[in-house]
Amino acid sequence: MLLQVILEGLGLGILLVLVCAVGIRKGAVGMAHLYSPEVQDRCVKLGLTTYKKIKRNALIFKAFCVPGYIAYVLVCVYGINGTHGFAAGFWQLLVILSVMNLMDRLLVDGYWVGHTNVWTIPGTEDLKPYITAKDKQKKWLFGTVGMAVIAMVLAAIVTIFLH
Repeated sequence: MLLQVILEGLGLGILLVLVCAVGIRKGAVGMAHLYSPEVQDRCVKLGLTTYKKIKRNALIFKAFCVPGYIAYVLVCVYGINGTHGFAAGFWQLLVILSVMNLMDRLLVDGYWVGHTNVWTIPGTEDLKPYITAKDKQKKWLFGTVGMAVIAMVLAAIVTIFLH
């Protein structure tokens, strides 16, 4: 079961990478909402985008991705794996979300954004690194504590509704 849950986490991580790839398909400025306010301001100043487009893209990202990720983990854990009860649901949700988080931190942030030029927005190179040490600390904290909280809340909600 553990291997299956890890594979489901890899699936969620791949989904995240695909979302990012679609978001930057016409250039990294398409995902400017994920960058710092300084980078966003520079993009607007350079005429690469507008605050309205940044806000719209952020809303679209949140409206489709967050519910999509939640649906994915719930279908995996409770639909495919047939899990019952809080404890079994919690650990499976936590593993799936943690694997995705590791892929996000190491592959997306660490390698793709940090060591390639794919996420470089022309005219903002002087604002690199886009993900600062402080940002990395916040992301790692949310990724560990935050994913545990999300797993706990989802497992509790499903347990309440199944009983």
